[in-house]
Amino acid sequence: MERIVYRTLKALIIILAVLFTISCSKRTNPAEAEISEYADKIGSAAVLVMKDGKTVYSYGDSSLKYLCHSIRKPFLGALYGIYKERGLIDLNLTLEELGIDDIPPELTPEEKRATIRDLLMSRSGVYHEAGGEVSSMIAARPERGSHEPGTFFYYNNWDFNTLGTIFTMLTGKGVFEAFDEEIAKKIGMEDFYPDNCRYIYEEKKSLHPLYFFRMSTRDMARFGQLFQKYGSWEGVQIISEDWIRESTAVYPVSNPGGDPYGYMWRIIPAEAGLGYGFYHTGLGVHLLAVLPEKKLVFVYRLDTDKPFTTSWPEIRILLEMIAVSYGLLEDE
Repeated sequence: MERIVYRTLKALIIILAVLFTISCSKRTNPAEAEISEYADKIGSAAVLVMKDGKTVYSYGDSSLKYLCHSIRKPFLGALYGIYKERGLIDLNLTLEELGIDDIPPELTPEEKRATIRDLLMSRSGVYHEAGGEVSSMIAARPERGSHEPGTFFYYNNWDFNTLGTIFTMLTGKGVFEAFDEEIAKKIGMEDFYPDNCRYIYEEKKSLHPLYFFRMSTRDMARFGQLFQKYGSWEGVQIISEDWIRESTAVYPVSNPGGDPYGYMWRIIPAEAGLGYGFYHTGLGVHLLAVLPEKKLVFVYRLDTDKPFTTSWPEIRILLEMIAVSYGLLEDE
């Protein structure tokens, strides 16, 4: 499902670019009421679109907190940038140097050559079982020892989970507490509490737990705005601009069948014609997308604590309706 979602999102981005450069003038813009009616029809929990820090479109209760699923990854990636800037994290440290291992079958000497940077890029070459793997991730997981560290992209929960372990090891702080202190409080998140988040251990698979964030739509949009503003908030540089650009750059090792992957962000491809931008999805139905040059942040949420039938193609239609109605991708 992960690969299908990313391919679909890539197609959507390119389609939207074409719509606005070729045929936007021929379309009838959907009214806000029509958009909201469709958002309701497909079971959306909340939608929030921001332009230069101001709300363009809002649907649902943006204060309700939902599981973020894989959007947890940009949250931790931001913390790595903050603590790297302070000199507490060296991205070139290897798993061997850090003393990182796992339950049997333990990591091999070759796997322990992977660096923190390799893990951030999901290119560690460590294909040990991991907590929170969905069936598509398990099916796509390469054989142990099949790729050297840094040479092959595989969307790897082992990398993402182990980064949580490494972060606490190097900083002495839990992921949620650090996020609250370093980001949530500083940008005025209204609903975030570390107690709403949790670690999940699957000890028969791995020593390294998942770190599940629960966050409101408006707080997720604020996080997106922080990146849209290149890490600055009300005159204070919370995350260095250099880190934001480094973590959202395109690197040589490609993601077969999907968009480029930086440091825990998906990168909007150049062929979309939208300029510099990046995004992450969660469970294929949550979305945080940032287009800094266009000053846009888009957040889509579902209540995944309950059964749902919403599909990515339906979300895609909603995205198109919003973009067309408000002319969000037009050149200023």
